[in-house]
Amino acid sequence: MNEPRDYSPAEDDDPFEPSSVLLTVPADCAGLRVDQALARLFPEHSRSRLQSWLKEGRVRVDGAAPEAKRKVWGGECLEVEAAPPPEASAELPEDIPLQVVFEDDTLLVIDKPAGLVVHPGSGNWTGTLLNALLHHAPALAGVPRAGIVHRLDKETSGLLVVAKTLEAQTDLVRQLQARTVKRHYHALVQGLVGQAGVVSAPIGRHPQHRTRMAVVPGGRPAVTRYAVCERLDRCTLVECQLETGRTHQIRVHMAHLGHPLVGDPVYGMRRCGDARLDAFPRQALHAFRLGLIHPAAGTAMEWMVPMAADFAALLHALGSSSW
Repeated sequence: MNEPRDYSPAEDDDPFEPSSVLLTVPADCAGLRVDQALARLFPEHSRSRLQSWLKEGRVRVDGAAPEAKRKVWGGECLEVEAAPPPEASAELPEDIPLQVVFEDDTLLVIDKPAGLVVHPGSGNWTGTLLNALLHHAPALAGVPRAGIVHRLDKETSGLLVVAKTLEAQTDLVRQLQARTVKRHYHALVQGLVGQAGVVSAPIGRHPQHRTRMAVVPGGRPAVTRYAVCERLDRCTLVECQLETGRTHQIRVHMAHLGHPLVGDPVYGMRRCGDARLDAFPRQALHAFRLGLIHPAAGTAMEWMVPMAADFAALLHALGSSSW
């Protein structure tokens, strides 16, 4: 029920710190520096993490924070104070500006900028849309996932709806499952697309590259409708409408057609020969139209937002007659 979703890998693949521990330095560590002793006693953690513990004052020898080069001789009392795991701060309010398109007691519609992660996850525990929502509307702390019902990739811009009540969230999830939520995107793809069409191809995890998605047998059903808006030099602006919402659906389906999105480092070519396209720093994808039934009023509602500024500037540089 989402297009697309962000899967940023963790910057540090170490396991989280253990609970605070208190131990006696064993005799076999005699003569080692404190950082070397830590490496022997906590082999499951990287040396960089152990060094950070020392710099943060979370390691004490006989009650005092030591320098890394201090030697131990066995018998000392070693205390390691663990920091809370990053998840502990994942759902805290943060004063992050939001571009609100619509808001009432039931719904909040946001025009998300490129670069903003929607939900905390590995490598992105803070600075997300969820953190911003909790600051904007503190009552969202009482709604699962702060009312988020679908996602956009970090580098995808555009419209995203948030439920402000549990009842509204349940209703919107059902609308997404029933495929009655209308989501339209503008995508700039490489090459010249001949005509409108429909991609109906199942999407699942790539068999070799597990952080990527792919069209694979046995994947989840996925349907994307697309139409040509404008053909430009070496690329085409298309409008895509989602009937399903699989992870990275538009990006995967357009690449499957042989027309990957401009600026997509995962599913596209790194360089296509046009400096203007090669320089675009993100996938050229913008959710410009969103339609749904208001969960409380029962009326049909629709919102549209202008093209994101960087996307519009690229189209202008390419000589587009529409932007």
